[in-house]
Amino acid sequence: MSTVLAPSAVKASRAPSLDVTIARDFDSWRRAVSASFVPLAVDADRRASFSGSMRGAHLAAQDLTIIEVAASRHTVLRTPELVAASERRYFKLSIQLSGTGLLLQDGREAVLTPGNLAVYSTDRPYTLAFDGDFRSLVLMFPHAALDLPAEAMAQVTATGISGTEGLGGLVAPFLVRLSENLETIAGPNGVRLVNNALDLVTTLFNGELDARSAASRDPHQMLLARIHDYIEATLPDSELGPAAIAAAHFISTRHLHDLFRELGTTVSASIRERRLERCRRDLRDPVLADRPVTAIASRWGFTDSAHFSRIFRAAYGEPPTAYRAGAR
Repeated sequence: MSTVLAPSAVKASRAPSLDVTIARDFDSWRRAVSASFVPLAVDADRRASFSGSMRGAHLAAQDLTIIEVAASRHTVLRTPELVAASERRYFKLSIQLSGTGLLLQDGREAVLTPGNLAVYSTDRPYTLAFDGDFRSLVLMFPHAALDLPAEAMAQVTATGISGTEGLGGLVAPFLVRLSENLETIAGPNGVRLVNNALDLVTTLFNGELDARSAASRDPHQMLLARIHDYIEATLPDSELGPAAIAAAHFISTRHLHDLFRELGTTVSASIRERRLERCRRDLRDPVLADRPVTAIASRWGFTDSAHFSRIFRAAYGEPPTAYRAGAR
């Protein structure tokens, strides 16, 4: 985790990929927050007595950050100007460990109390305000790392999710334990552990989206939810495509394409992006280090190795073999 701090802040490394930042004044905190996450505007009405610390890691291979934040009362803003100046798009999942916070995005607001979770996106403005001392765990990851359409996720930003019941009651304890054992991220199984966390988060928000579709009884949203579940379940099938998806849901391919056009994407692009993300994760998984690249590609439906190499390079800037070597 690369952090630029003033002399009044202390940064100590406890492990190769686990850092601790302690800010003893507000200005150093403001710089540390933007350096550790994305550029943010930070404000506080009690700057003279401000204190804050961050403990966590940045996994460069996954472009993923996980940090436990503890600080005094303050407000964080992702302004339209800061959004416009950024190219990468991330989700930030926050679980409140102590204290209370308020999250605002997309015209909604969520009160964050201990054990509750909420998600927000860095490609749109948001405000996060804490009215006193607090601790929270923040998991920041690229949109592509979540196996759900970013457009669909816009329905659940700034929505509080209980950490004591339903799927939240299963996911929240795992994340809390992770915050208590962040050193494990620095170990050889850190990548797999973080991928497991993302899988749990995907399941959580998929459940939230399904529940919203069922509650609204909107046939349009319910159909999209079923199509998404079908794609996820059949992603390894090399024959998966618009015709197969449309036939499985008794709709025309034209109707299917219209549905995805409303989401700002295409059927083929959505399938390709999800498959590439699964391949990317497998290539950086130490457990699969001996598995040939072609086998990993085939596992997720890419039968033409040359084609796979080309689109992987286009998506991630280097061919799959070089990408895998970068993890070592």
